[in-house]
Amino acid sequence: MQKHPVKVHPSKALLKREDQLAWKMAAVATDKVAVEKDVQAMIINRIIDNASVAIAAINRRPVVSARGMALGHPRKGGGTVFGVKSATTVSPEWAAWANGTAVRELDFHDTFLAADYSHPGDNIPPVLAVAQTMGKSGRDLIRGLATSYELHIDLVRAICLHEHKVDHIAHLCPAAAAGIGTLLGLKQEVIFQSIQQALHTSISFRQSRKGEISSWKAYAPAHAGKLAVEAVDRCMRGEGAPSPIYEGEDSVIAWVLSGRTQADSKGRKTVYDPVYYEVPLPAPGEPKRAILDSYTKEHSAEYQSQALIDLAFRMREQIKDWEAIKRITIHTSHHTHYVIGTGANDPQKMDPKASRETLDHSIMYIFAVALQDGRWHHVDSYAPKRAQRADTVRLWHKIETREDAEWTRKYHSRDPDELSFGGRVEIEFNDGTKIVDELGVANAHPNGARPFARDQYIQKFRTLTEGIITTREANRFLADVQDLARIPAGELHVLNVALPAGTLLESKPGIF
Repeated sequence: MQKHPVKVHPSKALLKREDQLAWKMAAVATDKVAVEKDVQAMIINRIIDNASVAIAAINRRPVVSARGMALGHPRKGGGTVFGVKSATTVSPEWAAWANGTAVRELDFHDTFLAADYSHPGDNIPPVLAVAQTMGKSGRDLIRGLATSYELHIDLVRAICLHEHKVDHIAHLCPAAAAGIGTLLGLKQEVIFQSIQQALHTSISFRQSRKGEISSWKAYAPAHAGKLAVEAVDRCMRGEGAPSPIYEGEDSVIAWVLSGRTQADSKGRKTVYDPVYYEVPLPAPGEPKRAILDSYTKEHSAEYQSQALIDLAFRMREQIKDWEAIKRITIHTSHHTHYVIGTGANDPQKMDPKASRETLDHSIMYIFAVALQDGRWHHVDSYAPKRAQRADTVRLWHKIETREDAEWTRKYHSRDPDELSFGGRVEIEFNDGTKIVDELGVANAHPNGARPFARDQYIQKFRTLTEGIITTREANRFLADVQDLARIPAGELHVLNVALPAGTLLESKPGIF
């Protein structure tokens, strides 16, 4: 990997495009290096993973609404829509919208955490929708997704959006645009402009994941995928983009992220601070392997809760009486404390009537239910009746998080064997006794007790789709997806998963 310094430059500097991050990203996208076998295998795993969680969410209201919007934009030979028979196709940006919402709704697919947060599996719906529409092959899709995962994860390694309250889709949209560029074999110039348009149009803020969290949490990455498809379409037609989008005087870095310009006391001159970011990218000819550094979820909850759910399962064996607990303190990283913990200062995170989307971002609620139930279910664990159970509310309100410098350090560690997303939990009882335990990574993590491999992805698919699709459809999809590299051009509709006739809910009417 090569590290590329990225900073703000004044307009008069006339920064060469060869020195711009977006151009370098486009170079990665056009590099024809082979996709290695283990990367291909993981891409298949993540397509299975996405289909699992999408079908499990298929009749939830946000997904039904998104599907209804997409079906209002039919296109012959377009993209398929999860749940709908493959003969029905829609315009690719709307397929990306519907399928991206389905994938994201349960917050149950893959993750990568570093300087910022990400769900790189959000790249799959837009790249696949374009691949279906443009008659591409399984090998083409593999190449496109290798690029999207690589660039998305590389941006997340280096550039923190969260500290500036910018939503993490600002890394997703440029990566998806680049992956579409690879898929279609576009020239570097076109991909360069597409990346810049994608970033420019996808800046939004983290209020979508704070306070009263709504269905927009699922829609936001789907919207980024839709924007990426549209950006590439425009640039293929010869249109340009604001440039340089990362380094410019009035760019994203200059005014939204850490490169804010400063004027002197009389407002007469602008000061440009030194390099703020170093973005790692593969060198020419270097394989794109970033997907292997990401990890999926065993439990339907925000990733930073995964290890703590497993820890709750373990600690509950030592507890006989929930009412005997005086307090529970979770010592964890800065991000966990401030995003899903009490450090967020969100009263909604302690509200028994909060939305599923909010409860999904409350480690206090999640830990209480996991501790009491010894299981985590993507529907039952969030049911209003479950959230409002009196003994659970009492336990839930005894839980607080605290930032711990050592857990924050391990959260940001560059050593994969030390990288941790869990915490240490102290459970104090009314009689003064305590039990203390800790867990660094979830059981399903590559370094965990039970790392996910192909068998676990298939089991997750069968578990989440049981009773929703037929066994025949499940077997058909699993056979086709595992033969991804051999799917010929024009046949990628086989990666869709359809429900039996009459089982899809219809949305309320809208404009489309």
